[in-house]
Amino acid sequence: MTFEIALVLSILGLAVILLVTEQMPMEVTALLVLGSLAVTGLVNPTDALSGFSNPAVVTIWAVFILSGGLTRTGVGNIIGNRLVKLAGGNDTLLILIVMVVTGILSAFMNNVAVAALMLPVVMDICRSTRRSPSAMLLPLAYGSLLGGLLTQIGTPPNILVSALLRENNLTPFKLFDFTPVGAFIFVFGVLFMSFLGRRFLPDHGFLEQTTGIMETDLNAQYQMEDRIFQVRVPPTSPLIGKTLAETRMGTVLGMDVMAITRQNRSVLAPGAGERLHPNDILIVKGREEKLVELRQWETLIRHIQAVSLKELFSKEVEFAEVELTQTSPLRGKTLSQADFRNRFRAMVLAIGRKDGIRRASLQDDVLQIGDRLLVQGKREDIQSICEQEGFDACESVNQEMLNLRYHLNERLLLLTVPEESPVTKKTLRESRLAEVLGMRVLCIIRGEDIILTPQSAETLFPGDQLVIEGHMRGIDILKGFRSLEVDVIARPSLKSLVSEKVGLVEAVLSPQSTLAGQTLRHLHFREKFGLNVLAVWRRGKASVTNLRDMALDFGDAILLHGPREKLDLLGQEPDFIVLTESAQAPPRVGKARLSVLVMAATFFPVIAGWIPIYIATVIGAALMVLSRCLTMEEAYRSIEWKAVFLIAGMFPLGTALDQSGAARFLAEGVVASVGPLG
Repeated sequence: MTFEIALVLSILGLAVILLVTEQMPMEVTALLVLGSLAVTGLVNPTDALSGFSNPAVVTIWAVFILSGGLTRTGVGNIIGNRLVKLAGGNDTLLILIVMVVTGILSAFMNNVAVAALMLPVVMDICRSTRRSPSAMLLPLAYGSLLGGLLTQIGTPPNILVSALLRENNLTPFKLFDFTPVGAFIFVFGVLFMSFLGRRFLPDHGFLEQTTGIMETDLNAQYQMEDRIFQVRVPPTSPLIGKTLAETRMGTVLGMDVMAITRQNRSVLAPGAGERLHPNDILIVKGREEKLVELRQWETLIRHIQAVSLKELFSKEVEFAEVELTQTSPLRGKTLSQADFRNRFRAMVLAIGRKDGIRRASLQDDVLQIGDRLLVQGKREDIQSICEQEGFDACESVNQEMLNLRYHLNERLLLLTVPEESPVTKKTLRESRLAEVLGMRVLCIIRGEDIILTPQSAETLFPGDQLVIEGHMRGIDILKGFRSLEVDVIARPSLKSLVSEKVGLVEAVLSPQSTLAGQTLRHLHFREKFGLNVLAVWRRGKASVTNLRDMALDFGDAILLHGPREKLDLLGQEPDFIVLTESAQAPPRVGKARLSVLVMAATFFPVIAGWIPIYIATVIGAALMVLSRCLTMEEAYRSIEWKAVFLIAGMFPLGTALDQSGAARFLAEGVVASVGPLG
């Protein structure tokens, strides 16, 4: 074994480990492989980048666009809906038709796109026929996979091996060269699943047609039976007259108000502007023990008192206003996303805009050009902010200005940490002071030391004096939560929370979603879509609490509750697939025939042998956009860029295996090991 062989095999082994463990995104791993091969000299720079111009890679992304055109024009829906009606109530025939339709579409479309396209169709079939979705979705998945074996473009490996033949001056596979063997496997798989395999399919309950939710086992599946309960708002509660948004119930308690019963009238999925009335019965989703935990804050609340603004001013502390310019790196981000506090070692106390000054919930407010930020921190840190690009009109703010413009003196409080409290010996992050009280810690006075703009990892000790900025309304709301009366007997069901206007559906991230890795908090999901996320199903386990800070991932099933018009709007978002066809974005049915003609015109010259498939698919992709079967933005989103970068980035690894002799070394080792066995 030469040094080159050992080196390329080491890179291969490390790449396999990274891909299997998913320590980093697959496409990043592929790009690192590409770069390491070029840097070590195992391949030259031209060969390192050859994957991006390789005909196989070009064909793959072009086929993604062609698939997107068929998807957006509803071709799959039309074919699927018409053929599935033929099945009637016959389970065997229904499975057979679903697999055949899915397989035929997968022969010419990307199999992931076909599965995403047919998913709402199959779910609606299960809903109307009261069948178990689990018994239909597995045949859908198998049909999509088996259908990819039928043609050259059915699956990326078929395209890659055909391109490999062409690169070695051999006759490449034609479009239907895979069909004889692929058809045999496909037919056998369909017949097996339809007549024998269906007996082994799981049955997890059926769907209710009117509500679109699981009639059986939904509570058990999402573990909701102990998470939905009722509380009453007593007539003397400080919460009366407050809107749901003002109570910050979701932030403080992690609870979502799903309905309000008021004088024998129910308000399902109330909006953020709904005000609370005396004797309101709130149906909430959350943990009852959170209300009990609030009692521990009573000792802490008694140690809060007013403080003078003068105590904040010193030689080290400075207040200033800075304006965000066009080039600001904070534009379009929230303070939380920008990690402003840790990044600049300063705190934003208020945001000034044309419509007024914002003082509360600043961490989740999206920053805009022209925003004037009131920042507080050490003098040198404020000076550093003023000198950075993207900040303009930096002006120091004195005590008088803080009072006149920002009324800061009215919002300063002093909290002394007692010996026994829910925050003692916890970090600021762990204490949840900001979330529970709706206030920000400006500084910590510890003996003779002053800790300005303390970091979230700062630990709190008994006797610490915290100068906090906020309003006593936060204390009143906390007292209001303690006054809520829990009904330990009544246990509302999910079925009682839906109506003709309010629905409960499941949704998943689409294959082309850009939201994977982002949290609901950063997405402003509730504010943007007006829907409550009740639970997230991930890898066979349901998560019901602390959902705001859970990063979404592909494969997550999200249980949503809210107005049906909002659910319909979510169905039109390209980042989500709502598991009911009625909530999907309406396809361009008028372009369906045209998209089929474009597809036929793309592959006819390939079958005739006039032009290579990679040229034909690129032309076909362009025609799909020119014919307005899909927009250019939809064309971009229909491409699975992860697959493209993964294949293109790993391409030079094959070249390195060949040129270094590693491929021959491995082949000889395999022959020597298994050759004697025949």
